[in-house]
Amino acid sequence: MTDTNETNETNDTNDTGDALPTTDPVAAVILEQLAAAKPGGSLSPEDVARAVADARRKPNDPPDLWRRYMSAVKQQAIHLARAGSIQVLRKGQPVEDPARVKGVIRYRLPTLRA
Repeated sequence: MTDTNETNETNDTNDTGDALPTTDPVAAVILEQLAAAKPGGSLSPEDVARAVADARRKPNDPPDLWRRYMSAVKQQAIHLARAGSIQVLRKGQPVEDPARVKGVIRYRLPTLRA
């Protein structure tokens, strides 16, 4: 007996069969915003949350919609920092553990050391 329930599902693999990396939309905005910043420039989590909120805004959304995205921004920034894609700064200095930092923070792309 032959199975006639063939499906044409697409899978997220490349030609070698490896899974393709999936990027969170919030992480993508963090990286895009940092790439657009001046060299050595940094962004606050609020700047990123506002950009995410503006991209997803609907006509009836409140003006402070960006506040809903702050947790997602911080979570993705921790992930990106642990992966070495960005640095989390406190008082202008990179922090050791981005998950434990408190106070005012900023994000920047890693600096190259000569």
